[in-house]
Amino acid sequence: MAEVKTVATEQAPAAIGPYSQAKVVNGFVYASGQIPINPATGNIEGTTIEEQAEQSCKNCGAILEAAGSDFEHVVKTTCYLADINDFAAFNEVYAKYFTSNPARSCVAVKQIPKGALCEVEVLAVVK
Repeated sequence: MAEVKTVATEQAPAAIGPYSQAKVVNGFVYASGQIPINPATGNIEGTTIEEQAEQSCKNCGAILEAAGSDFEHVVKTTCYLADINDFAAFNEVYAKYFTSNPARSCVAVKQIPKGALCEVEVLAVVK
């Protein structure tokens, strides 16, 4: 049976939403839906793709830390954008955080929450 642990940051407890939590399963962190919501207000953070990308990456970092990992241990990400034309701007911010160059897929979807331009899913190894 797989060992499963749910983790959440103090700033964004699990009760607020899926962007604030992750599952640790057999030494891997699965963090899904790190949308750019400010944990303090519960509102979408930023109106530009750059601002939202920054918040998405910060949310990922907080989750990784809470789970006992960090950006250097990320092995795969999936980036969801409301508009694929925003990829270049998103990627510029993303590259500052995910310096280990994890395997990545990037897709444009319309199902992300209203007002959100991007979100990031992360798979990482627990240290």
